[in-house]
Amino acid sequence: MFMFVLIHDFGHLSVFKNSRWDHLLHKFVIGHLKGASAGWWNHRHFQHHAKPNIFKKDPDVNMLNAFVVGNVQPVEYGVKKIKTLPYNHQHKYFFFIGPPLLIPVYFQFQIIQNMITHGLWVDLMWCISYYVRYFLCYTQFYSVLWAVLLFNIVRFMESHWFVWVTQMSHIPMDIDYEKHQDWLNMQLDATCNIEQSFFNDWFSGHLNFQIEHHLFPTMPRHNYWRAAPRVRALCDKYGVKYQEKGLYEAFVDIVRSLEKSGELWLDAYLNK
Repeated sequence: MFMFVLIHDFGHLSVFKNSRWDHLLHKFVIGHLKGASAGWWNHRHFQHHAKPNIFKKDPDVNMLNAFVVGNVQPVEYGVKKIKTLPYNHQHKYFFFIGPPLLIPVYFQFQIIQNMITHGLWVDLMWCISYYVRYFLCYTQFYSVLWAVLLFNIVRFMESHWFVWVTQMSHIPMDIDYEKHQDWLNMQLDATCNIEQSFFNDWFSGHLNFQIEHHLFPTMPRHNYWRAAPRVRALCDKYGVKYQEKGLYEAFVDIVRSLEKSGELWLDAYLNK
């Protein structure tokens, strides 16, 4: 968890006054300490922030036909008779192909492919240095097979945390095609906050303040709680809905939203 939050902070240039240090340490941490690519992260994450929950513009809602999300896509898929998977059961198989596989399978292959395809050779060298360091270290104590097994167990566990924490503020929200909204309404339609508490702040790495993070992407995360009351007051003033919920409710809403989208797909698939 700490490593993901650190990567996120450096990637958003929110640690140092001189952004060059953020860029340098972002490459080092995500590459040498995590075995991923800074270029890949930037490409995905900046698109997400610019157009959150907007089809064809936010890569985080590109579900590769494994899931249908929101209210528009399920009907569209149903009318076109697209049935890559039984989407009316997606809230069930989500537990098997969502949190467990995103990082150890999908991201793993996507990162390598992205570095080679786009010629990110510096990122590739950092990434290789991670694997060299990892196996030199752990094969001193375990066999290669057990080192590989440990690697995948850790990836499997962190993938669960990553999916639940990143999606609890987005998947249950409005997901649609481009509406050309203003910045405030676009971000508030696509994001929600999770109630502040010592545990929620720690567990989510302050990403429970997702609204403030999306409105001010370079703001250091320890200042989100200071900005939150002002953002809420601004939203109240102009009638913009500011959503906040409990952690458990947010997790449940992920599954509920997938179930609702699956039902919309099934209805359109059978009746239209």
